[in-house]
Amino acid sequence: MGEPKRVDLSVRQKRAILVAVVLPGALRELEDPLDELRGLAKTAGVKVVGTLIQNRQWPDPGTYLGAGKVEELKLLASGLNADTVIFDNNLTPGQTRNLEKEIEKEIVDRSELILAIFATHARSHEAKLQVELAQLLYMRPRLKRLWTHLERTEGAVGSRGPGEQQLETDRRLIDARVTELRARLKEVEKRRERQVSQRHDHITVSLVGYTNAGKSTLMNALTGSDVYVADQLFATLDTRTRTWNVPHLGKVLLSDTVGFIRDLPHNLVASFRSTLEEARHADLLLHVVDASSPSAEEHIKTVNEVLQEIGIDSSKAVLVLNKADAVNDRSLVDVIRANHEAAISVSARTGAGLAQLSRIAADRLGQGYVDATLETNVGNGRLFSYLAAHAEVTRQDYDEARVTVHCRIPRRFLHGLPQDDMHLQFVNESGALAE
Repeated sequence: MGEPKRVDLSVRQKRAILVAVVLPGALRELEDPLDELRGLAKTAGVKVVGTLIQNRQWPDPGTYLGAGKVEELKLLASGLNADTVIFDNNLTPGQTRNLEKEIEKEIVDRSELILAIFATHARSHEAKLQVELAQLLYMRPRLKRLWTHLERTEGAVGSRGPGEQQLETDRRLIDARVTELRARLKEVEKRRERQVSQRHDHITVSLVGYTNAGKSTLMNALTGSDVYVADQLFATLDTRTRTWNVPHLGKVLLSDTVGFIRDLPHNLVASFRSTLEEARHADLLLHVVDASSPSAEEHIKTVNEVLQEIGIDSSKAVLVLNKADAVNDRSLVDVIRANHEAAISVSARTGAGLAQLSRIAADRLGQGYVDATLETNVGNGRLFSYLAAHAEVTRQDYDEARVTVHCRIPRRFLHGLPQDDMHLQFVNESGALAE
């Protein structure tokens, strides 16, 4: 039996065996190294029929698994009538090719599975372009696997068979499409940068975090919106922005972003860079963590690494330990809070801790605010309109045709205050009034 023919990256509705090679230093899900891969398989629509785990000091250069485990996997796949073997590791093209030859089943690595999920969940034009680019960049070095079923034509030295001819054709087509997609995404990126820059007059907050940490549920709870929520990985691929009314601060723009995950394919991170533009320019990051997960600390580390990779300073983030209502072992949360002093426990589902989160957000965002007193005439519509858009008015005192307005306003908006018939005083750092 030859190697299986590959036509796409889809794994939906296939019978699969899940495999994990656990290397030294890999925490995985502590109790179950395949826990996260099961979630990915479920999200992809795969039917899991068996599992195999091997602990190794280092991967086998040819097959990743050891020779004995390869034979065990072959027997397991045959006995369970599996279509596919899914690895929780990233394999080289050569390792994948060797495994498919030995086991005689389709081999899918972690990156390919994640790409298949992203392709299924992409809804917007931008997300579809990003996923297609990442898929093509993943497939290009693996094209040889797709055409090994075409036998090499016998003939003179230097002659090429139909497989090699098709391989060259496919590479040219892929290269041309990659160039086209990069150009189109460059235009999308410029458009998004313009959109983000136009929001400089608004305070912005971005939700970031590991996939399925509850970011969309938290957004709904904070803003009263109804963005799509599902108990599955990567339910959100597109950035959504809603208005969040923060007490004592006013309205801010709250954005939900695509979730991160361990060993996220590099090409996927690069493709989704423009989508994460909101987070890069946000005034505050809320790093949402599933506090009920035994791997919460590992998830925090993964998110911080991805943020660093795309040029975002994670030190300004507030760590939000979500799903507090689902935590069984409180000591795990205590350890996290001990390691991260700026952490707060909440439950987006029950609403517990959300008021405190709003206060913390107001305090962090308010560090760039000043308490100001403005005196003007009651008919100064331009000034009142500007204050309504950019400040929180706390009190107004009238004296015949004049009015004194007490407000809190971001420092960056002070220069834009209409100067006609307006006298400004503000409280300086020492608490005294200053001109």
